[in-house]
Amino acid sequence: MLNRRTLMAALCAGSLLATSNMALAQDRIYVPLISKGFQHQFWQAVKAGADKAAAEFGVEVTFEGPDTEAQVDKQMDMLAAALAKKPAAIGFAALDSQAATPLLRQAQAAGIPIIAFDSGVDSDIPATTVTTNNVAAAAMAADKMAELIGGSGQVALVVHDQTSRTGIDRRDGFVNRVKEAYPGIEIVDIQYGAGDQLQSTEITKAILTAHPGIKGIFGANEGSAIGVLNAIRETGTQGVVVIGYDSGKLQKDAIRAGLMAGAITQSPVGIGYETVKAAIAAINGETLPATIDSGFAWYDATNIDAPEIAAVLYD
Repeated sequence: MLNRRTLMAALCAGSLLATSNMALAQDRIYVPLISKGFQHQFWQAVKAGADKAAAEFGVEVTFEGPDTEAQVDKQMDMLAAALAKKPAAIGFAALDSQAATPLLRQAQAAGIPIIAFDSGVDSDIPATTVTTNNVAAAAMAADKMAELIGGSGQVALVVHDQTSRTGIDRRDGFVNRVKEAYPGIEIVDIQYGAGDQLQSTEITKAILTAHPGIKGIFGANEGSAIGVLNAIRETGTQGVVVIGYDSGKLQKDAIRAGLMAGAITQSPVGIGYETVKAAIAAINGETLPATIDSGFAWYDATNIDAPEIAAVLYD
């Protein structure tokens, strides 16, 4: 029987022999991916990328996440269950950048490589982190906000959480860019809605009530951005610039309709694909860079149909 290293070399070279096919059936490399959630279209696109890589490289991949992005404990249970199966590697998108540390240490002790994706952890245990440069992406969102509101006025943020690396980095990237470059802009509120549309709708309504002169709101992920839109629609508020993050159908429709000024898009399919690819490299003992940047771009009504943007949007 081929060992795993030999099998993966053959897979990646595209030169499997019949004996390799027999070995694959008997000793299929298993890589579970534990996501931050499953309900948003973003995660479905990440899964599609992971499935694409799994088919291409001939490995077995599973993809699961908690019902909501507030369920840190449930995600820890999923990670523990994945560890118990003794997989070849694990992909992990942390809801809490510190809570998983004990389980990650168990994986390290067992020689199971961890590939962080989308949202990293406060640890050097992962072999790499496949992610968007969320600080830079959120800074771009701040630049666009400043341009659209004329460089002055009150703005607010609705963020999915303050525990995950993505939540922290998108918040800080936006806030720090405003502080360093736009003295005429005042950030009057930052609220956290767990990436849940309903919760984000309610906290945005409270922001609009407390700050009737507000000029703009940044929704830092798909659920946050849709919640902001819902609140503005339900309250009949006019003249507030909304900038989002991610690119699900509702956000794209809102941009086409002129309800959202624009958004940052990641490459979720690329995140899923690169996570599985990195897992294979780690299994083979390859040294990986600390971060694999999956890229981002700004899109609005002027470029949403451009080929280079359409390629990284998702439904």
